[in-house]
Amino acid sequence: MDTTDPTPASAPEPGSRKKPDWIRVKAPVSREYQNTRDIIHKLKLNTVCEEAACPNIGECWSQKHATVMIMGDTCTRACAFCNVKTGVPGALNPHEPENLAQAVAQLKLKHVVITSVDRDDLEDGGAHHFAGCITAIRTRSPETTIEVLTPDFLRKEKSIGIVVAARPDVYNHNIETVPRLYKTIRPGARYFNSLHLLKTVKEIDPSIFTKSGLMVGLGEEKDEVQQVMDDLRAAEVDFMTIGQYLQPTPKHAAVDRFVTPEEFATYGRHARAKGFLMVASSPLTRSSYHAGDDFAQMKAARDAQLAAAADTKSAPAA
Repeated sequence: MDTTDPTPASAPEPGSRKKPDWIRVKAPVSREYQNTRDIIHKLKLNTVCEEAACPNIGECWSQKHATVMIMGDTCTRACAFCNVKTGVPGALNPHEPENLAQAVAQLKLKHVVITSVDRDDLEDGGAHHFAGCITAIRTRSPETTIEVLTPDFLRKEKSIGIVVAARPDVYNHNIETVPRLYKTIRPGARYFNSLHLLKTVKEIDPSIFTKSGLMVGLGEEKDEVQQVMDDLRAAEVDFMTIGQYLQPTPKHAAVDRFVTPEEFATYGRHARAKGFLMVASSPLTRSSYHAGDDFAQMKAARDAQLAAAADTKSAPAA
């Protein structure tokens, strides 16, 4: 393990609010960005890109890639890192699955990411609504690959199977932070429940890729990040994303420090060495950033593994 500290002398001091040079994004001005925005707003869809103030919105929408947030724009949780508003959600829109499928078809998406607010008020946590969205997209755009990023379905374990039965190509659920910080950063969730969800997906259907994301810069220690990697691999997670936490407003948890690109590269090497099929680790990495390209690479990696295993099995004994 690389134990050197790659932090350059020019890195901001811990607790500094000033963003370093390596966190810079272009303003969204392209025609493609506007076209994507118009289609999404016309069909009255919410996106995590807007609601969570994602720094990559300009690049992603210019490439006709958006992460749609279903079941409204109001969350029943109040996580210290998230910019989505908290309150009492409204009723589910029965037309949302078809509207989403229409948007995917109009944007001609090859890969779509579907996430949601937490809906602790619903008996199934919104699992049937997720399944309905998957089915509607499959009907209209059968060639589009589908990634879901679901809530933790705390105390609603049957909900996991409902989403898995709809057969998304990728099942993502973010671990978000190290277990020590859950009480302050993710108070409504439970670390081991999230691990259990990811493990359960694999137990139900091993063919579905699983994915999870971690934010850094919240005060975690490097050995705690390594332990999260080990825990995710024990749950047979295929793909891990690691990105810099950015404080959305002064009311949210403060940035403890800005992790350097060199540190992200080191985390990436360690994660790959632990056996993840795919790793994305950089300051601007987010769960759905480059999700389509990453899915293609992950699928190719698994196909290569399966081919190698088949060759070994069929090789004559010496």
